Amino acid sequence: MALVRNLIKCGHIYESILINTRKKEESQSQTMDAKTEKNEELEKLNYQISELKEKNSELLDKYKRALADNENLRARLTKQIEEAKTFGIQSFCKDLLDVADVLSKATETVPNEEINNNNPHLKSLYEGLIMTEAQLKSVFKRHGLEQVNPINEKFDPNYHEALFQQDVEGKAPGTVTVVSKIGYKLHDRVIRPALVGVSK
Repeated sequence: MALVRNLIKCGHIYESILINTRKKEESQSQTMDAKTEKNEELEKLNYQISELKEKNSELLDKYKRALADNENLRARLTKQIEEAKTFGIQSFCKDLLDVADVLSKATETVPNEEINNNNPHLKSLYEGLIMTEAQLKSVFKRHGLEQVNPINEKFDPNYHEALFQQDVEGKAPGTVTVVSKIGYKLHDRVIRPALVGVSK
């Protein structure tokens, strides 16, 4: 009987050891499962973080490009507005150049010996033409329209248009010797090039 009791006792002990071992194994298995789940969650979170960082980088790049495009557009529009203010009268100025040419020719064609007190009507007409021409030149200057009269200057194709070449003693080649028609520029932009003759 003592032997049976000892065997029963040993059986209980063995059973409790088995139960404890199973519990430990289950506990370790659960711990491993929990760690695996946590690792999987961590990997998912890291993947989401990397995707969000990538999207953030793309959006930041797009934002910077949009800002740069906006700034370029603003600068371009500002420049165009300034040019429109400065050169908006260009076609009007071109039309007035013909009037200035006619006035100049009219004053040049009157013989100086005819302008005297014996001919008061011609004298007052001539003086009126001179005053009108002076006023027109003043208006031109006020709005930035300047004459280009390049006599004895070096030929510049940006401001002059050569009509002919001729041999002229004492003049260096490429010097403007004759101005057939005076040129004009509006704020350094050529409205009409001077028509010139150039020495060979």
